This record gives sequence, structure tokens and C-alpha cells, in this order.
Amino acid sequence: MFQRLALGGTALAVAATLTLAPTVSASPISAAAAPGEVASRLFRAWLAGDRTAAAKVATPAAARAIFTYAYRAPDRFAGCAGNVCRYVHTSVRVPGGLDGIAMVVTGSKVTKVHLSRHLAKPSAVAAHLLAAWKRADRYGALEVGGTGAVRTLFKVRYDPRGVTHHFQGCGKEPKGYSCAYSYDGGAMFMHVRGSKAAGYEVRSISYIAD
Repeated sequence: MFQRLALGGTALAVAATLTLAPTVSASPISAAAAPGEVASRLFRAWLAGDRTAAAKVATPAAARAIFTYAYRAPDRFAGCAGNVCRYVHTSVRVPGGLDGIAMVVTGSKVTKVHLSRHLAKPSAVAAHLLAAWKRADRYGALEVGGTGAVRTLFKVRYDPRGVTHHFQGCGKEPKGYSCAYSYDGGAMFMHVRGSKAAGYEVRSISYIAD
């Protein structure tokens, strides 16, 4: 596979650090397979760099997505909540609250893959988080937003018939950047932390009223 970013120290061999679901055999997956089994097949195909095997257990979009992951492989299987299965890092700090990879499983296929994102511009992080909120995609928001920031943002459901958010740019503030969105009645500020090399994340969100 392509070289991945390894932050926070020397990368250990994946096989020596993973605490994952048991190895799955090469037999076909039934429609009644547990989400964890399906996710495990895709995860191990990715680790092996086997795109053919990945295509057997994931939609084309999901299979393509996992091979774009920018960081070294997560080293712990965090279980499944319903049909969403997560693999997280225990020794690498990555942006956002997702902390690795989340797979949405439908039947015998992974249909969506969420990834911790390496975005090198504060404005790109802010736009990604706002777009995820607009489509009510909490896992997508966690790709670039800390858990506290996502919790704050999702306290209010986005109303497409409500106020329009106008991007006002990002400016420096102590320890990072503040990216502002104005709207009729006030403004929202996304407080972005990180670096170009490590990737940025929205750490917190604040509001002001006119």
C-alpha cells in the first residue's frame, strides 16, 4: 500500500499491535452475516492491500475510500453500534473525534466508510464540518471535528428552510484559527487547532447573537 502518515512515534508492525475481530475465512459472506464479520473482511483486505478482496465485501465507493486513509492503520477494533463498526487508534493522535475508521454495513457489504481526515487548511476543515451537519451526518462530522465540537453543533438540527450560513473566512487566534459563518441573527465560530503537517480539526464552536 501507499505510505501512510505515522504520528506520535515510530510505527509498530500492524500484526503485532492489532486487537481486532478474529480472522475471517475466505468463504463467501451470507446476507445474514454480522456487521463485525463484514467489516473485518474489508479491514483485513485493506491491510493486505488486496483491492480485489475488498471489492467482494464493499461497494465500489466504500472500497475506494478505505484505500485513501492517510494515517497508519488503527490498532484496536472498537466494536459495532448497530450496523456501524469502528477501528480506532491507541498510539497515534489523529484529527477529529472519529479516531480512525468507521464502516457502515448493510447486509453483506460495507456501504460507507468514514475516515479521520488529514486536511491541511482550516477553511477546508470548517467547510467539511458544516456540510456534514447540514446532511445530519454525525460520523462525517467526527472525521474533522472533536467530540465536544460535534456535540455542540448537533444540539440544533440544520433547517434547510432556516437561516443561510455565509462563510466569512478564517483568522488567526491564540493557538490556532477561528473560522466564522454569519447568519441572520448572529454568527458561528469554529475554533480550529492543529497544523498543516499533522492536519487540522475543529476543537470547539462558539456563537454570538446580533
